Amino acid sequence: MIDIEKHPCFSIDAKGKYARVHLPVAPKCNIQCNYCKRDYDCVNESRPGVTSKVLSPEQALTYLVKLKEKMPHLSVVGIAGPGDPFANPVETMTTLRLIRKEFPEMILCLSSNGLNVAPYVDELAELKVSHVTITMNAFDPDVTKSIYKWVRLDKRGYVGVEGAKVLLEKQLEAIKLLKKYNITVKINTIVIPGINDHLIGDIAKQAKELGADLMNTIPLYPVEGTPFEDLTEPSPAMMKLIRADIAKYIKPMTHCARCRADAVGLLGKDDPEAAKILNDVATMSVTADESRPHIAVASHEGLLVNQHLGEADYLYIYKETPSGYRMVEKRRTPPSGTGNVRWEALGKALNDCRALLVGGIGPSPSSIIGRSGIQIVEMTGLIDDGLDAIYKGKQLKTVKKADVFRCGAECSGSGTGCG
Repeated sequence: MIDIEKHPCFSIDAKGKYARVHLPVAPKCNIQCNYCKRDYDCVNESRPGVTSKVLSPEQALTYLVKLKEKMPHLSVVGIAGPGDPFANPVETMTTLRLIRKEFPEMILCLSSNGLNVAPYVDELAELKVSHVTITMNAFDPDVTKSIYKWVRLDKRGYVGVEGAKVLLEKQLEAIKLLKKYNITVKINTIVIPGINDHLIGDIAKQAKELGADLMNTIPLYPVEGTPFEDLTEPSPAMMKLIRADIAKYIKPMTHCARCRADAVGLLGKDDPEAAKILNDVATMSVTADESRPHIAVASHEGLLVNQHLGEADYLYIYKETPSGYRMVEKRRTPPSGTGNVRWEALGKALNDCRALLVGGIGPSPSSIIGRSGIQIVEMTGLIDDGLDAIYKGKQLKTVKKADVFRCGAECSGSGTGCG
């Protein structure tokens, strides 16, 4: 049974009793904040956007198993970057599915900018994700535009007021849908002197009206190399006044530790030995299920992974042999026009496959096929490179999907085919 009172970030009583871990499986981001700089292989900087390693979903599960053996009081698994979970929806949702299957009692939570949350809320509820944090720094587009350099949604980039309006619209939609399922919603607001510090009370009031449960105000941490690097960090006295102000409208969170994307341990007391475990897992290949020897590939010509799943009438099925990779068959996909029934049938038809390599995939097929235990990898490039990544655990380097495809990951995946 999931006990949400054991969440140290949402309950101050749980802070010193229960540990949490952030799994760094989401490297990409879909907005550029003027205060954020994502860093890797950095163990001495404690702030969001920083991690020493990025894990695959399977590595993340292995890492969690090892951590749980070391710290039985670990009660919460979160995904908070180092980019945004829903700029990496396949990796995020695959990780959550694996964890929920292995640890049915674990509290699952996410931290996002809210831009691309809405398409995944139904499955988040099904997976019993109980806590979601949305970072909202203003409700006024004219203020919001000063905080973000750009916003990217559905393969299109937005800047200025237009980008601010897109972001705000999607954030409001996400909160509404999350509260439909009674998921606890926390609003994170970065207090930025001269930009939004005079609006925090208004943000709190509107957040409460939207149904948010609590609010966390975080003082700006000026990061070198960002547009806000020369701003002054708000003082403790200023933050105390701000939190007193928001308490008039919504429950304030007062014990935020401004955690890294790979934070692990008690809040504010990260486990020093976890970094070695993380590094060991990141460099190891996860043992594959030998009952699933094959890998399915969506390809136009059998050389590149370059086809959206919704367009694929056939999938190329590969197997690893002592003499290299061999294509064993072209397997027809179920007919389009049947909605989610198509993806359920495809999941069953691929029961001998450990992975599916695709150029693009929508939320519905990703969710449904993923439940069949198939690892879904969105990529572009040589098929052999994708096979190396699955069979040998090699790092996968691909070109940007939006530069290649007519139909991308934002497709609804309704099963009616692409026209």
